[in-house]
Amino acid sequence: MTRILACLCLVGCASQTNPSFPVTTAQAKTAMRQMREDPRPFDRPVIVTAGLLDPGFDVQRIAHSLRRVSTDKDMVASVTFMSLTTDSFDGCRDYLIERVEQEFGTTQTDETIEVDVVGFSMGGLVARYASRPRSDGGKRLAIRRLFTISTPHCGARMAQLPTFDQRTIDMRADSEFLAMLNEGLADANYELLCYTRLGDWIVGVENAAPPGHTAWWVPSPPMSFAHLGAATDTRILADIARRLRGETPLTTEPPVPPSELTTKPRIESAPQASGT
Repeated sequence: MTRILACLCLVGCASQTNPSFPVTTAQAKTAMRQMREDPRPFDRPVIVTAGLLDPGFDVQRIAHSLRRVSTDKDMVASVTFMSLTTDSFDGCRDYLIERVEQEFGTTQTDETIEVDVVGFSMGGLVARYASRPRSDGGKRLAIRRLFTISTPHCGARMAQLPTFDQRTIDMRADSEFLAMLNEGLADANYELLCYTRLGDWIVGVENAAPPGHTAWWVPSPPMSFAHLGAATDTRILADIARRLRGETPLTTEPPVPPSELTTKPRIESAPQASGT
């Protein structure tokens, strides 16, 4: 299933270089090739969570890239949120926890086995929500590290468009859902690492990390779609892969914010693709 996105896309914003992420696509491809030639184990299972209306194209490509650099291919799984039961964040949370236990086994506690999560767009919010303590007797997702790619932690610009989709409504900057997540972030017991690409007019670069955090960003290649392309950006995936393998990352601390968050975009129509 695909859909047509009418979006604002900034094309060709490769002029900025991130001093905390100064890696070219060519260098990242070399790093990924070296990791494939010398696969290493991950510390724990990895679950890749999909964005809104993604039938699996993006997350399967992410999961495939990570499996190729690991010695245990079964340690990486992906999950999408396309069923009738996942039309709300509650439904997405419950389905994610169910899938984690199907893939990696159940526990007798009030939380799942500990995992690392790579969340693309909405998938990062689902993971954050699933990790919160619950009062309804349900399990929570035990996250050790959460890597988010173009996740609307502070809202998605395109979510302001009229819609009946409750998940999209909850991704608006002024939603109670995001306020709840961000207010509770100080009590979260996982490491959060955020990534994005410049020119993302679906989410907005300024929204790709929660308050008090900064996302590592890379410029979008010319003639590419910033948001959708971030899911499989080799630079971002190479940094995540090195971290999962326990190696020195390509990024450095602290993340440096882009010098210019807003640039006048061109108006374009995206081809059939998955979304936020």
